[in-house]
Amino acid sequence: MPKATSSASIPGRPALRRNQACRSCRKRKLVCLSHVKSVSPNAKQSANRNAMPPVLTAGTCVKSVVLSFTVPFSSFCRQWQSLISVPAPPGYAHPAEPQCVYDPVDGLALAPDTDPIEKIRMLEEEVSKLKIQLQEQSSIVSPLHHNQACCRPASASSTSASSGQTSATGNKPLLHSIKDASALAQVRQDSSSPDQHVTDRSSAEAVLELMYSGWNPDLPEPYILNHYIEVFFKCDPCGPRILHRPSFLSAMRLHPRDPGFPHSAILHAICASASRWSSRNVAVLPDGSRRDEFAEYHANKTRQYIDKTMATGEDIFHVVQACILLSWYFYQEGRWVEIWIFAGFQTRVAVPLRLNYPGTFSIHGNGSPGGYLPPPRDFRDLETRRRTWWMSVVFDRIVSIGGWIHAIDEQDIGTELPLRGEDFDSEQLIPNNPQDMCSEDIFTTHLPRYTDSFLLLIKAVMMFGRVTDFNVRGNLRAPTAPSKHQDPFALPGFSALDSLVHHDFLENLPHIYRFNIGVTDVSGNAQCVDTDLYMVHMIPHAATITLHNPYMDLNDLQRVSTNRCIKAAQAILSAYFMLSATSLDVTRLHPFVTICWYLAAVVQVQVCRHFIETGDYAREAQVWGEINVLREAMLNYGTRSPIGIRQEKLLQALMKEIVRLTTQRKPLEVGLPLYPFSHTTLFASPVVPPEDAPMAPLPNLSTSSQSYNSALEMCSGSVAFSTVLYCNASSVSDEVHTGIGQSGVAWNCSE
Repeated sequence: MPKATSSASIPGRPALRRNQACRSCRKRKLVCLSHVKSVSPNAKQSANRNAMPPVLTAGTCVKSVVLSFTVPFSSFCRQWQSLISVPAPPGYAHPAEPQCVYDPVDGLALAPDTDPIEKIRMLEEEVSKLKIQLQEQSSIVSPLHHNQACCRPASASSTSASSGQTSATGNKPLLHSIKDASALAQVRQDSSSPDQHVTDRSSAEAVLELMYSGWNPDLPEPYILNHYIEVFFKCDPCGPRILHRPSFLSAMRLHPRDPGFPHSAILHAICASASRWSSRNVAVLPDGSRRDEFAEYHANKTRQYIDKTMATGEDIFHVVQACILLSWYFYQEGRWVEIWIFAGFQTRVAVPLRLNYPGTFSIHGNGSPGGYLPPPRDFRDLETRRRTWWMSVVFDRIVSIGGWIHAIDEQDIGTELPLRGEDFDSEQLIPNNPQDMCSEDIFTTHLPRYTDSFLLLIKAVMMFGRVTDFNVRGNLRAPTAPSKHQDPFALPGFSALDSLVHHDFLENLPHIYRFNIGVTDVSGNAQCVDTDLYMVHMIPHAATITLHNPYMDLNDLQRVSTNRCIKAAQAILSAYFMLSATSLDVTRLHPFVTICWYLAAVVQVQVCRHFIETGDYAREAQVWGEINVLREAMLNYGTRSPIGIRQEKLLQALMKEIVRLTTQRKPLEVGLPLYPFSHTTLFASPVVPPEDAPMAPLPNLSTSSQSYNSALEMCSGSVAFSTVLYCNASSVSDEVHTGIGQSGVAWNCSE
């Protein structure tokens, strides 16, 4: 039986060359009928005598083509026949012809809508138009205000260009910049639905341009981020100590993909911290605390980098720095659980990095498992490591003052103290600081070349850490809790520690720091406050209260612990009054100041209860005024940092008993004391009250301990005590205004 003649061999029929059939036929290896010029859906109606009968149709499509290959293909397939045999649903129309796809062939003109060259040309024209529109917009639209950040709702997530991580807070793509607060609120309301999407053409173009340049889309726009960085270095009292500001600002001008560009984790942590002084999108919760969604977003992004580093170990040193910055943010928020967890995490991570070794590097023990940092590259790298380590240690000491064990023991710290801030910023090559925690006279000897307010703050915090160690270790195996009937000076080491915190540390400060609490007159009426130096004068008094409070007995005014606590509380009050006499913002102080105010208020609560029990209503009213002053200070600080609100609520819980026992009608609204040297609206009246008017005492710090004890004895039987101390307060006021401090020595007015 003769073989069937193939369609390709029939004379007069153009045969398809290889790869000229449609992709569907080639994929299924079927015959593509290219010899028929026009094919009807019904093969029986074909007028072409050379057309194959339907039984020979083995392919899925029948192509018609002009012999010259100049006419675009038209096709028809069995699937298409099956499709059009069923009526289309309402509102839907079947395609007029099969949509076959062909590869480009030399000499064959394809349909305009399938020509890749033409498609590329059209896309290029569209991109050019978008670029022109972007340039016109950037030349017309002025930069947004610094508080209009490129922030995203909590339910949105985006993929970081550098980390490859996706936020766990939602499933929406990157949202764009928000132009105003109302639009931001609308976005936050709409972000709960996955079907709703924020569209802003100009913002979308800006974000796409940033992504094209390599910018991390999770960060704010560059000019907004630069503003937050500036605010961070200017206002934040904690974090900037670990960063070299000149080199950091220079690195921000590098390309985002440059290895020297700051790590995204640090930038996110900076945004979270700086938003406290710049962000306007803040919600006030019912308890009076604040919640900043912008800060929360960047805090969560920083935590994502920390989680990634915990799993992979990538960029561990930069992430440790970001962790320290984020820890201080949590501390100012008063989030105690996260504070405690992060304090232990960062110190435990820093130990394998050998940051606790002299020079932040050790050649010993390199065979042990774990990853270690290479030797410091230069002076800046060495000092940055030192400061990073010491800030983690300082944070650990501060969060442990409630009676918790430190994450690392003082004996395990071999790192020398850092250099002065001015030497660090100028990168002046000087020998390493000769002092470390093994130096016997570290708290009483301060070398001028290695002393500034930040170094004194480190020493003051480490001294407070010794008080915490003494209390924790003394109570660890003690059969009973400390009692006010117990003589603490009989305990081993108590006398030396008391002498250090009560007298030796402050008395041995350099002259320029001893008589200056940090409030300085820069030029004319302009004033500034050195937050580190202010805390240097506050921390010893807070440490004294922590050390002596368990042994305080107000029934025995001659008891040393009682005198120590009362004097320390009055010193903290006096420092606050001196600061409130200026126009300076107390919210710019170190957040640890709220703990000092709380400790002073704890002493005053005990004094108030003593006066209630003895029926001394005049002095009770005086102490209520002092307590309310401290409460007001915490609340004022809480307007910017929630830790103030939280500490005031803890104080109120402690005050429940005296509020119940007092005879005052509204004890929490007792008028605050008026002082003639105050300049704020609250203390605007300079009128001296009469002698019999109740007045909270303000002791003169220049009085000797003997005169203080004799004045204290007057508390048991004379109302004139307030008059005596008020006169002393007036003399202090005169000294403040004339610039003369203790022993007639001029107060330092330089930074």
